[in-house]
Amino acid sequence: MRRFSSVPALGLLFLSRPVAAQAGGTDTTYRAVDRVFAAFRDTDAPGCALGVSKEGRTIYERGYGMANLEARTPIRPSSIFHVASVSKQFTATAIMLLARDGKLSVDDNIRKYLPEIPDYGTPITIRHLLTHTSGLRDQWELIGLARGRFEEDRITEADVMDIVPRQKALNFKPGDEYLYSNTGFTLLAVIVKRVSGQSLRDFADARIFKPLGMTSTHFHDDYTMLVPNRTSAYQPRGSSWRVSVPNFDVYGATSLFTTAGDLLKWENNFDKPVVGDRALFKQMETQARLTNGDSTGYGFGLSMGTYRGARVIEHNGADAGYRSYAGRFPEQGLAIAIACNTSTANTTGLARGVADVYLASALAPATTVASNAGNDVAQQAVAVPAASLAKRVGTYIQPTTRTIVELIARDGKLYQSRAPNAPPLVALAEDRFRSETGRVAVFRAGEHAGFDVNIPGAPRPTPYEWRPPIVASRSTLAPYAGEYFSDEVNARYVVSVATDSTIALRTGTSSPMVARPVFLDGFLGGGYTIEFTRKNGQVSGFEVTNGRMRRVRFDRVAGAGK
Repeated sequence: MRRFSSVPALGLLFLSRPVAAQAGGTDTTYRAVDRVFAAFRDTDAPGCALGVSKEGRTIYERGYGMANLEARTPIRPSSIFHVASVSKQFTATAIMLLARDGKLSVDDNIRKYLPEIPDYGTPITIRHLLTHTSGLRDQWELIGLARGRFEEDRITEADVMDIVPRQKALNFKPGDEYLYSNTGFTLLAVIVKRVSGQSLRDFADARIFKPLGMTSTHFHDDYTMLVPNRTSAYQPRGSSWRVSVPNFDVYGATSLFTTAGDLLKWENNFDKPVVGDRALFKQMETQARLTNGDSTGYGFGLSMGTYRGARVIEHNGADAGYRSYAGRFPEQGLAIAIACNTSTANTTGLARGVADVYLASALAPATTVASNAGNDVAQQAVAVPAASLAKRVGTYIQPTTRTIVELIARDGKLYQSRAPNAPPLVALAEDRFRSETGRVAVFRAGEHAGFDVNIPGAPRPTPYEWRPPIVASRSTLAPYAGEYFSDEVNARYVVSVATDSTIALRTGTSSPMVARPVFLDGFLGGGYTIEFTRKNGQVSGFEVTNGRMRRVRFDRVAGAGK
């Protein structure tokens, strides 16, 4: 990275020290924590703010890197960040306060407050919204599909409340699955407004932030509003940086502006409530259960898990170039808050590094991710004959999520990516392969019978089905060309043949999205699975799916491209 030559040497020395006085701890401890953030201490790059508390008392605060590269200002503990999905627990708390006031119940049908949401046959409750089990398609994915791009245009709550009621279907029946959905928390913000008569911003300010002395915190509902001490955010571009800040006024799922220090005040409130009470927070910290009895690991705006044997309650966030984390180890009395203004920051990983320093002997020995895969870890890699590998090569689809996996053989190994630097799968047997994340694919008996993926911690395997390959050419791609319209996202796409092996999909003034066929009527492009449908043998439409949005329908415009 290019260094700012005009920064004086004295300034460099200042930035290498803590920017706030510390309470407790030793220099050795502080140096160990600082090493966790070694990659974010440059004076010509963005970075992070850190806050750590023990039993409600702040024991370390530090800023690393730069708050604004253009103004050349450093990050300080008082720097304000957009903390993205860390916002969700505050929205959930607002709902719970209204429930405690007797204004609503978490088991109410949301149509009581949001009559514009369609009736899908099975009620969606407030509880479903709070726990990501509603089945509602994610708002950001819908808006991105509608526009053919995401970043360029300002997005408002009205945009979300226009597109969500258009949806004719859900991702799944409410309560059947856990699938992260920002839509649910935007709707919760609207419910707060309709029930309380106050915007979520005003309600949270009066009922949460002011009582806790979180003086640098607010829900940001005006993209143009000036915020002193606000950081800018960045993404890398080549050897330099580009500005990457959120461009929306939507809040509830996101858009909390705060500091690491204010987040520590909030974390302390869970154990010594000033706002709410332990009964309220116990509800928020209880994992949701699906209709089949499986637990989800997620409560009301909070994730529950363990790290090295210690219970941790936490949430991270990511929007544009901002990354954030707020969490606590309740049995050890340790809370950690991290806010970063670079997309390169893994805030959960950083928090784990801080926990390693402060909890040290209280934690179980560190293990690898793969060690959670059970007996498969103990198995050594075996050599698999080329003929056996060839049987596994092909395209597979997960029947529920429509996720596509392409397996290829190269240099005597099996890969699930075409990228030249992708790690190979480890062969445990001719029909059993392990990924670097510890997931194990077990192939079923019989040719092209598919495989099942055993995921560490998951209650049951995830199946994948084989799809026969397709040989692409302009003539085989020509039937897909035409115009298509979706009522659900109010968008018209033009599909054309781009090359001998790809099609292009374009809407409005967006750049074309290129997609390649992976099986008959199935394409991959732009992070989407695109599946064309037929009627009487003729292409009649297509459905678009990605990780948080399934089967959004486009119908062919009559007479176009036929």
